Amino acid sequence: MTKTQTIAVLAEKTGVSKTEVSSLLDELANLAYAEAASGFTLPGIGKLMLVERAERQGRNPSSGESITIPAKTVVKFRVAKACKDALLA
Repeated sequence: MTKTQTIAVLAEKTGVSKTEVSSLLDELANLAYAEAASGFTLPGIGKLMLVERAERQGRNPSSGESITIPAKTVVKFRVAKACKDALLA
C-alpha cells in the first residue's frame, strides 16, 4: 500500500481531510526519527530503536580475504507480539 493509498483510506475512515492525515503521518515520522535513540513505540505495531553493532570479522566475497567490519550504529525495528499474532493467526 502506497502512502497516497494509506492517506486516502485513513481520511475516508476517520472523516478527516487528506491534507490533515498527510500532515499527521509526516509528524509521526518526524517524531519517530527524533525519538529512535531512546526507542519509539507504536503500540500494537512495534518499536523503532538505534542499536550499537560491535566490530566484527567478515570475509571479502571476491577474494576470500578476512576483513574487519567496523563498529557502527544501526536502526532496528522490533515487531510487537500483538502484530505477530494478528498477522500469523
